[in-house]
Parts: sequence; C-alpha cells; structure tokens
Amino acid sequence: MSQAEGKYSLKGTHKPSSSASSRKSKTHSSSSHSSSKSSKKPTPPKPFFSSFAFYAPLPAPLRVKAYLLALSTPSSEGAQQRLSLTIRHDAGITVTNAWTTAALLDSKVELANVAGVDGTKIDLQNLWNPSKSNSAAQKVTLAYKTPNLHTRTFLNYATASGNVDAVVDAVAGADGFLVGGEAGYDLQKAAITKYSVGLGYTTPQYTATVQGIQNLSVISASYYQKIGAQTEVGVKAGYDVQAAKASGLEVASKYKLDPATFAKAKINDRGIAALSYNTRLNPGTTLGLGLSLDTHKLNEAGHKIGTSLTFEG
Repeated sequence: MSQAEGKYSLKGTHKPSSSASSRKSKTHSSSSHSSSKSSKKPTPPKPFFSSFAFYAPLPAPLRVKAYLLALSTPSSEGAQQRLSLTIRHDAGITVTNAWTTAALLDSKVELANVAGVDGTKIDLQNLWNPSKSNSAAQKVTLAYKTPNLHTRTFLNYATASGNVDAVVDAVAGADGFLVGGEAGYDLQKAAITKYSVGLGYTTPQYTATVQGIQNLSVISASYYQKIGAQTEVGVKAGYDVQAAKASGLEVASKYKLDPATFAKAKINDRGIAALSYNTRLNPGTTLGLGLSLDTHKLNEAGHKIGTSLTFEG
C-alpha cells in the first residue's frame, strides 16, 4: 500500500418504499387526517450513502511511513466524522492520533517485538473527551503470538469509576486441532465476569468448531467446507442451555464466478435471506451489491439494499 496514491470507499444503503396497498390507503385518507399530519415535523430522509472513507499514505522521512484516514458517516441527525493520522516506524513503533466530531480524542501507541522477542506486542491507548470531566479511559493490550499459541490480555481503566477490569483469551493448536478460551475479571469486585471455551479442527478443505459462550449458557457449532476451487459452504447452529431450545440456525454459501467476481448467499431460521455480489471492475475499482430480504414478509416494506464502491490508486 506504500506505493498507492490513495484509497476511497463509498457505501450506500436504501430501503424500498411501502407496499402498494399502503400507498393506496394513504391516497384515500380524509382531509382531517391530512391536516393533522401536516402539522407534524416531517422525518428527514435517510442518506443514500452510509459512509465515505479516504485513506492515503503521506510523504515521510526514511524508515517512517505516515497515513491519513478520513471517515464520514452521514445520518438523519447529522454527519459524524473521524480524522486520524498514523505514523509507523520500521523499528516496530506505530503512533495513531484520531479526532471525531463527537469531541473524542483517541491516542494509541503500538510496540511490536518488545525487548527483541518476536511475536510480542503492547498497545497503549487513551480515550478522552475534553468537554466532559472524568471521561478519560485507558486501555492496555498485551499480546504474544507463536505458530502454535496466540494469547492476549486486555486491561481497561475508567477514570470516573476508578475501576479496572481485565479480559484474557488464548488459543493453542497442533496438527489441525484448536482449543481456546476467554475469561473476564473485575479487579474491584474480585470476581469473574464472563468465560467461554471453544474446540475446533481445521484442514485446507474444511473446518469444524464447537463453542460454549455467555458463561457456557449457549452452545454453538459451525462447519465450513471448500468444495472445489469455486464453491464454499457453511452452516452454524446454536443451542440455549438455560431455555433448552435451539437459538439459531444459519446456512451460507460462496461461489466464485471468475477470478475477479464472487457471489454470496445466506439464510437463517428467522427467514432473513441475504445476497451479495462483489466484482473488481478494474485494477483500482471494486463494486459491491447487497440485498437483505425477510422471506416471511415479502410484500411489506423493510427489505434493505446496499452498495459499496471502492477506489484504489
């Protein structure tokens, strides 16, 4: 990406209008209803674009890389923007400073391969809103990664409450088998706040996992398989232990139409179907189309259509 001129991304969203029956009923409404509705403040329409992003490298001294990221998310309440500057040194030090229109200052320092130990990383982050007292929050992330072991520790400190909480997770693997777990701990209460475990087995053609999440109150299982060079399928199911009933089922598939184009389809047990299409128009432009349908209410409003357009130079 260091040779790139810049990267732009546009994402759009559109919700279809009401059904024909709804439009017909509105046409035959009485004048009294019309006058009462006219006194109400109209709801502003949703913006066509859900986000706009600009990402580009900047000129920098030798052994140093600088990147600028601007992100805008328009909404009916007003656009929200985030501007960040990242400076990365070849020695493994990355500094990021960001500012948002919500008056939130985000400063982060990342240190890779600490003390010359490969696979180690330390992140120091400070979040602060100057317009609010005692709004600062600090986060420390410790990570260690080897071919057979990934482990992380998250420490969070809130200035307002003075509370410190920690989350630890780890995954170990060998010969395709994986075992992992996560636990949360509140130092002020001296109590475990959450925990989960997972088991998995992976090969180049398929992957199977079983997880116990939400303090082992929900058990989920998933299976993914690659069928040939073009087709991939997957299924995920959940079971609520406390309620003693199934908590969800999803089936998904991906088909590669050509080296630059693929399509995805997914449906769950609630009848929500999602379709997506992604194609690379040219070496610097990618187009994405998405559609979400409630198959139980095909004649009603509420379906969603999304688009994304990404430019890379």
